[in-house]
Amino acid sequence: MTSGPAVPTTVLGAPEIGRALTRIAHELLERNKGAHDLVLLGIPTRGLPLAERLARRLAAVEPGLDPLALVGVLDVTMYRDDLSRHPTRPIGTTRLPAGGIDGKVVVLVDDVLYSGRTIRAALDAINDLGRPRAVQLAALVDRGHRELPIRADYVGKNLPTSQAERVRVLLDETDGRDAVLIEATR
Repeated sequence: MTSGPAVPTTVLGAPEIGRALTRIAHELLERNKGAHDLVLLGIPTRGLPLAERLARRLAAVEPGLDPLALVGVLDVTMYRDDLSRHPTRPIGTTRLPAGGIDGKVVVLVDDVLYSGRTIRAALDAINDLGRPRAVQLAALVDRGHRELPIRADYVGKNLPTSQAERVRVLLDETDGRDAVLIEATR
């Protein structure tokens, strides 16, 4: 008897994702004593809408803050160390806020922190773009299994997983709904 494909397990729904982002926004404001020097750089694909959501939450707490002026997008494609294994990756766009990143606190925003290699690539990309005062990392999900000494400063959910599992983040902006799923890969 063969079984069908494994049904993904939903570990976070829309309300939990919303609460996690609100908590991260408050932690950002507390740690950085406000948002006046913050720049949120979303790592495509799902890091960008998460950065935009965080910016809106920051603006809801800090009157007069323009959420659009806080957010940029950081494409790390050409900085990845696995290009030889996946050479057909499309190159995306990097767009910084008008004030740039020099002297700012740059917060990298991504959906899932796993091996740390994407964040290493992001740090290399930032190095080519300017000199921030500090770089911080916000991840909706930290699933462990780090290959590099990188950790998130702000985490929505720590989600211990096995190597045989895949974490999928679905966002309304890209997927039509908000959810974090765990699926078996084998």
